[in-house]
Amino acid sequence: MSTDGGTVKPSPADTARNLIRATNRATLATRMRDTDGEPYASLVMMAAAYDASPILLISGLAEHTKNILADSRVSLLIDGTTGYAEPLTGPRVSIQGRAAVTTDPALRARYLARHPDANAFAGFGDFAFYTITVERAHLVAGFGRIDWVTAADLLFDPRPTVALAEREADIIDHMNTDHADAIDLYASTLLDRPGTGWRMTGIDPEGIDLASEGAIARLPFDTAIYDAESARMTLAKLAKKARRDATQEK
Repeated sequence: MSTDGGTVKPSPADTARNLIRATNRATLATRMRDTDGEPYASLVMMAAAYDASPILLISGLAEHTKNILADSRVSLLIDGTTGYAEPLTGPRVSIQGRAAVTTDPALRARYLARHPDANAFAGFGDFAFYTITVERAHLVAGFGRIDWVTAADLLFDPRPTVALAEREADIIDHMNTDHADAIDLYASTLLDRPGTGWRMTGIDPEGIDLASEGAIARLPFDTAIYDAESARMTLAKLAKKARRDATQEK
């Protein structure tokens, strides 16, 4: 973080990581295996691990997967410019790293919570989950705001958050079952997102992920949390703020 006239501004690493966490798709660039390595770009759906490393679910029949098996070097373009009148003034980050198959059940669960429709084919023999081991990232956050970010700066240290990760599924189920009204208020009042029926799909140290039909939203926390109790307190505080703001708007 940096300050400008007393206002706290996110660092390039924070901006890039928040963009990764808030996005559910990316453009994947690989090197064609049967040529001289010409670039090949394709659309993939994405989730993020607790440290913000990208998670993919891809088919072995896809060209990009065949390319990865021959050369694991990849780049992911994550585009946060949707809704900008001038897209080049919006944020985007390109990640460089290496893709590898993962069988980690926690990563599988995070992806499927983000993309529940993928449950229909996640168990097929030709599909596998992949993680991207980040080497560095290139952030463009608007004109003149361009930075290279190291993996050490970009990724969030997940070791202190093991207790939260272990309770993630319980927290999500509890919130969706018992506090659906609060989730709708998070979306409508705190994020200015229309509609009802929003559901929580993820919680990590830096925020919560919400979804409603095809729409997604990200509500960041003011400060990082590390366990279920701090999650409970933070979510309750946000719900109280959302109810107060909703009352004032009437």
